[in-house]
Amino acid sequence: MINHVVLFKLKACPAKEKVLIIEKFKSMLLGLKGKIDVLKHIEVGENYELEAKSFDLALITHFESIEDLNSYAVHPEHVKVTDFAREVVEARAAVDFNF
Repeated sequence: MINHVVLFKLKACPAKEKVLIIEKFKSMLLGLKGKIDVLKHIEVGENYELEAKSFDLALITHFESIEDLNSYAVHPEHVKVTDFAREVVEARAAVDFNF
């Protein structure tokens, strides 16, 4: 199994706007469940501190193989989320590992 972990730092914006962006982003990510067969597990967590200097959102997904992860990356439903992410994300960090 592959564990794909991604951290997102949102672009600077007013707190009220940031809350709405986080809600939408989280909903879009969780909405992938059931739409992409190779996606075996998904969880999304937001940083408890809205104005954290670190990352704002964490994504954890599981896949059977690297090939499945690669398939997920280009799936049209995932691409919709990445298009949104490009608009609102300042920084991203990811790690993929076997578990």
